[in-house]
Amino acid sequence: MKQKQARAPETVPFGAEAFRAEAGTTVRWLGNAGALINSRGTTVMIDPVLGGFDMPLLVPSPIRPEAVPVLDAVLITHADGDHFSRETCAALGARCAAYHGTQYVGGLLSEMGLPGTGHAIGARFVVGDIAVTLTPADHSWQADYPEQGGYVFRREDCCGFWLDTPDGSIWAVGDSRLLPEHLTMAPPKLILFDFSDDGWHIGLNNAVRLANAYPQAKLLLWHWGCVDAPDMKPFNADPADLIARIENPARALVLAPGEAYAL
Repeated sequence: MKQKQARAPETVPFGAEAFRAEAGTTVRWLGNAGALINSRGTTVMIDPVLGGFDMPLLVPSPIRPEAVPVLDAVLITHADGDHFSRETCAALGARCAAYHGTQYVGGLLSEMGLPGTGHAIGARFVVGDIAVTLTPADHSWQADYPEQGGYVFRREDCCGFWLDTPDGSIWAVGDSRLLPEHLTMAPPKLILFDFSDDGWHIGLNNAVRLANAYPQAKLLLWHWGCVDAPDMKPFNADPADLIARIENPARALVLAPGEAYAL
């Protein structure tokens, strides 16, 4: 029998209206661990996988790459295929002004002929109305599978992104084990929150620790309910397991892909 899997709400498609200048900052979950952020007309996507993923999906993406009218930047946390879609990045190339990631990811983007810039952990850069800082991550999962051979992510190859907008701070933690510095950040207004119970992700127990370290932060839950992989822990988190254990549980946002959340 197929194992039960929590499924995200039905996708809410969006189009060019999501990219127009507006008075505040709006966040839309793109599915899995991607987001569109529109901060007063500055538009940024984090880890967009809008097509070409090699696993079956439970819900479709809310927008196709060819329907994106313009982007100021794409931010890539690391080079796993469920975060770094070469197909999506290439399809956005004519409409995206810049791509950013770690030094390793920046090199991969440049090899594709895209305007990719690599940064060190802790580096800060500005995209329109948004100041972006790379935060540390630990996602060297290949170390547990030496039989596969190939490249093993170093600590500096993976990151999270801290975005300071005029309407508050947004923190995309990225795929990572919990690190001590994750618990001592300035309180963000919104965390793009991975709670997958997997050893190379935050893990459920540590997700509770992280959430309760910032008890007033809203939690936009992601990395769940989108990929049809009931036996793979990174894709099979259940919001109910987290919500039952955190302080101020009403702050956990169980949104549909494409649904707008006003910061």
